[in-house]
Amino acid sequence: MPNITRFDPFRDTFEDMVRRFFSPVRWEAEGAPLEIKIDVSERAEDYTVKAELPGIRKEDINVQIDGNVVSISAESKREKEEKEKGKVVRTERYYGALYRSFSLGHDIDEARATARYSDGVLELKLPKKATTTTKKLNVQ
Repeated sequence: MPNITRFDPFRDTFEDMVRRFFSPVRWEAEGAPLEIKIDVSERAEDYTVKAELPGIRKEDINVQIDGNVVSISAESKREKEEKEKGKVVRTERYYGALYRSFSLGHDIDEARATARYSDGVLELKLPKKATTTTKKLNVQ
């Protein structure tokens, strides 16, 4: 037999209000966890990858290429300190690692690949490796 409960909007609202009143203060809006968002475009001779890495320092970005697999990793370090009248009111620290790996349709020529980081966007130019052509031998 199913359980039937009565809905009381005033009780639920009052409990929520009390719970919010006694919960810790949120200083900053909680956002979605950091992730690397990418756009990949393909031309006949290469791929262009644009990866969003806002707030990341160039020195903290690592790109690895293995055949047709591209891996982007980065470390995010954020520190914030607020003072009022010379006294520290709040100090926040955030450390996190970001990682994204994906495969492309062709192997990449690592020797000719380039990376540029500007305004929070990492741009990779990934030339395709020359495909080996099959040669037909005449049998004599």
